[in-house]
Amino acid sequence: MTSHKIADVLTESLPYIQRFKGKTIVIKYGGNAMVDENLKSSFARDIVLMKSVGMNPIVVHGGGPQIGSTLEKIGKNSEFVDGMRVTDSETMDVVEMVLGGLVNKEIVNLIHQHGGNSIGLTGKDGRLITATKLKTEIEPTSEIIDLGHVGQVDQIDVSVINLLLQGDFIPVIAPIGVGKDGFSYNINADLVAGAIAESLDAEKLILLTNTAGLLDEKGKLMTGMSSSTVKKLIDDGTIHSGMLPKIGCALSAVENGVNRCHIIDGRVSHAVLLEVFTDSGVGTLITTNG
Repeated sequence: MTSHKIADVLTESLPYIQRFKGKTIVIKYGGNAMVDENLKSSFARDIVLMKSVGMNPIVVHGGGPQIGSTLEKIGKNSEFVDGMRVTDSETMDVVEMVLGGLVNKEIVNLIHQHGGNSIGLTGKDGRLITATKLKTEIEPTSEIIDLGHVGQVDQIDVSVINLLLQGDFIPVIAPIGVGKDGFSYNINADLVAGAIAESLDAEKLILLTNTAGLLDEKGKLMTGMSSSTVKKLIDDGTIHSGMLPKIGCALSAVENGVNRCHIIDGRVSHAVLLEVFTDSGVGTLITTNG
């Protein structure tokens, strides 16, 4: 999107700026948007624009490809169960280095380059994210698999986030939690974003993906949907496999205080800006009532 087109969008977006001023919007950042240089730049610019017009964006990021690449460089194989990376102690060290260090600081730096003021942290900082160990059950044997340092959100302490927002910072959060046992846990970034959005009663939860949004059985984009309709599509198999965790996160969010959840295409330049500042938006909107 050119600068002229961005200006056109902003000119037409005054009602949305007024509507969302002071509102909290949680954005899960991942997929192609994190690896393509142009998309990375457009994402950072969108976040800075949101902050500059009075919104409170919070970024929660993933980093699976970057973790995989680093593990490969040190000669360590990645093993997955139901899409989750088995994380032993050595792998967890790499996860913390990549997510909490390299990826997190790159995002912070991009936001700064575009005029924003950001602070990066992990869920371990201020015990923002308390986690518990996640174990998964393999069908049809019902065998319980220990995934190591893979966790699920137990509790979110929003006091650290609120301090950053009050200080006019943009929080950038890596999805690493700490257990009551003192161990670090790698948590799915969608789930962390959803839990933070719920804890803050956010106006919106935006999940960036590598698809246009939710697609029907014919591959057509489904736009405005109620949570009850989404559940029917899960039951009949229209929504399946890799999209299920993301949809589960979206449903939980809108049923626990978040007004709207958007699943949008992170491969589109300025996708976040288009979602927030235009009437038509992009991708799939999920609400409790559709």
